[in-house]
Amino acid sequence: MDGDGGDARIGGDDLGDSCRGSLAVEEARAFFAGAGLEASGHTGEWVGYDTEWCSVTARGQESAPTLRLQIRPVAAHRASGAAEEASATPIGYGWNGSFVGRGRPEAAVLVDCDALPGKGLLILTEAMAKAEDLTKEQLLQVARLATETARNAAGRFHCEGALGTRPSGVDLSEWRDVPPARATGTCRDVVTAATATRLRVTAVSEKPAGRALTEACTLKHGEKTFAGLTAYYGASAVQEMYLDGCYPSSVKGATMRALTCEGALGTAYVKLVGPSGGENAPRGLGPADAQEVLGGFAAVSTARHGCPVS
Repeated sequence: MDGDGGDARIGGDDLGDSCRGSLAVEEARAFFAGAGLEASGHTGEWVGYDTEWCSVTARGQESAPTLRLQIRPVAAHRASGAAEEASATPIGYGWNGSFVGRGRPEAAVLVDCDALPGKGLLILTEAMAKAEDLTKEQLLQVARLATETARNAAGRFHCEGALGTRPSGVDLSEWRDVPPARATGTCRDVVTAATATRLRVTAVSEKPAGRALTEACTLKHGEKTFAGLTAYYGASAVQEMYLDGCYPSSVKGATMRALTCEGALGTAYVKLVGPSGGENAPRGLGPADAQEVLGGFAAVSTARHGCPVS
């Protein structure tokens, strides 16, 4: 990307020039129900790499929310928004991407792109409003703004990665607690029936499975957390490995694995963290059990993301 520290505001027919021509204009217009729009943005350095920031507002509507976008190479990993959110749901529709539909709505999409540092293009979008104050159609437009801006930017950077289709819905599922044998989402096939019985895992807490950029599964004994499992991909993995390297004491007792994926997904970083302790905490996992559980989670998660079998 070419650097430009200035900020420009444009509107009307010139919106197609926003974000260096990458803004998904029709998706932004649909979010604001056809209101006249203004966009502003600039390009600057973020942890050593050029990143673009753009904002879209409804002209003359001071109370309307603002849409924000970031376009960055995967190597610019810090503060990755929806990409680092373990409670996100997958965007789906053929994309490597995440969607957050509560609190402040956010979306993240990752595209293979050899021309960019980190071999990937990361698009982040967010609506500066509470999800409960937006319609379901507006929530969908936050996800579409990410996917269709990614489509435009991928063409601009001549990215070779496969692109998904335009989403027709978003998954607003909350965490779901079920017995291990009934898991159908991010905890499916993580522990066998025999392992669950031996370790006294009575429930798992999961989100829908797919190709989210960060995903998690929690094992429980009764109401108490037994172990937390998280898989990080792309910029999310780069960030988590960076933080663990800077603050090794914060992951004391954790079990981690790094697995090779392809393209923008880079190195998948998979982690198991046990209970924080206390007299009522469940008994921790032994090293062999931790490796078994982590291996099960890593296998099913990376398979969903199309990573080569290790």
